[in-house]
Parts: sequence; structure tokens; C-alpha cells
Amino acid sequence: MERLETHGCFGGTQEVWKHASATLGCEMRFGLYTPAHDPGERLPVVYWLSGLTCNEQNFITKAGAQAHAARHRVIVVAPDTSPRGEGVADDPAYDLGQGAGFYLNATQAPWAAHYRMHDYVVTELPALIEAEFAASDRRSIMGHSMGGHGALVAALRHPGRYRAVSAFAPIVAPAQVPWGEKAFSAYLGPDRTAWAEWDATALLAGAAERLPILIDQGEADSFLEDQLKPWILTEEAARLGHPVTLRRHPGHDHSYYFIASFLADHFAHHAAALQG
Repeated sequence: MERLETHGCFGGTQEVWKHASATLGCEMRFGLYTPAHDPGERLPVVYWLSGLTCNEQNFITKAGAQAHAARHRVIVVAPDTSPRGEGVADDPAYDLGQGAGFYLNATQAPWAAHYRMHDYVVTELPALIEAEFAASDRRSIMGHSMGGHGALVAALRHPGRYRAVSAFAPIVAPAQVPWGEKAFSAYLGPDRTAWAEWDATALLAGAAERLPILIDQGEADSFLEDQLKPWILTEEAARLGHPVTLRRHPGHDHSYYFIASFLADHFAHHAAALQG
């Protein structure tokens, strides 16, 4: 591993690290905020997954997360959104390829060679964090948009692995919206039965754990009606009795201004589960 950045922040340290990922077959970067702690102390970890076109920088520079993490004494890990590099398949569109990994394990060429972001986020990265830093195995996960999709799917597919899950403006039913249909067709192929493994709404019916889901959604979000459609998830959750809290906020869009406005509530939600 190589540390690329280090900054003192709210009594702790914001870093950016680079490492060679065996899962993805390329170098990856992640942001790591560690609050002040005693020698030998192990702190719980919140994993943040960013959205389309983002990398490890967006959340750590725009959201104001460090103050909340310091207050609740949790580590925050923010990985990049896809594999990167000259040998990694890409597409000129913003919503496919590098910067648009969709946090799944691709099965189709040319994507399958590198695009295994689900395994990276759920397995390889936590193992690295818990081995090399002051991190315990108490984990939670949250994200935004494509990253909200990734967080929900990770929690639903791996009962017991996370203490809490939440999302900002997530893609809750990717198999039913243009972003997801495009990405799933490319990464997973035309068989829609395979898509259900990566669709949070579809996964609810078989969920082995009723982990409460917190979602915040801006009502001025330009993607609300055609790409996000949170009501698809909440209606299915109500039918199945899965606990979901959806909070809708007039005047808020899809940006980090929206995320920063309500991030304190999400950290409180996660900290209560991680430290309870």
C-alpha cells in the first residue's frame, strides 16, 4: 500500500491510500478517515459508496463527514466507484465503464475481467482495512445514487455482515430504470433473471435479515421520476414487512448539498447500531 494524502481533521486524520487489488486486477484508491483513538483501540467502520462519475475524493471533500465521524468515533472508508487503468474496459458514456462500476460482479466480456466491485467492497477492502488499520469488524454501509444501490444490495445479500444500512437518493430498482437496464445489460447480459441478484427491490423477498433501511430523497432531484423511483422499494417493503424509512425533502436535489444537509442523521443511525 502507498499513502497518497494525509490531513489533520477534527482531531483525527483524513488519508487517501492506493493498493493493488487482487479482486479487480488493478490499483485502487480509497479515502480513510480515522478519529482520535487510544493505542490499540479498534473502532467501528462506516463504508461509503459514491455515485456515477465519482471517485474516492467526492465524499471526503464535499460531504463534511469527518466532523460526524469524529463525534461518533467511527472510521469512514470511501472507495473509488470502479476499477481504473489503461487495461480496464471503459465506455465513453458517463454511466458505463470507469466511474460506473455499479457495485456488482460482471459476468460479460469485456467487463468480467475487472468489474467485481461487489466482492471488492464486501470482502477484499474490509479485510484490508481490518488488518492494516485501527478497525474492528463492526461494519455498516451507506451510499448515494449508484452507491446507494450498492449499499442496499451489499446489506441484503450478506445478512449479519453490516450493523446498519442507509442511502441518499438510491437507485432502488435498477432492473426497472434506464441507468440500471443499460449497466445490467452490459455487465450481466440480457438474461433478466440474473439481474435480480443485484436489484435491492427484488432481493427484499428473500432477505434473511430485516435490517432497517433509512433513505433520504430530495423532491427537487432531476432523476427522481425516471431513474430513482424510491416508491418501488417502499411499496414492496410494506408488502413484505421489511422496515424502511423514506424521508422526502422539498427543495433538495441530487447534489452533495443534499447529502451534507442530512448526513448527521445517517451517522447517528449508523453509530447507534455500531456502538449499541
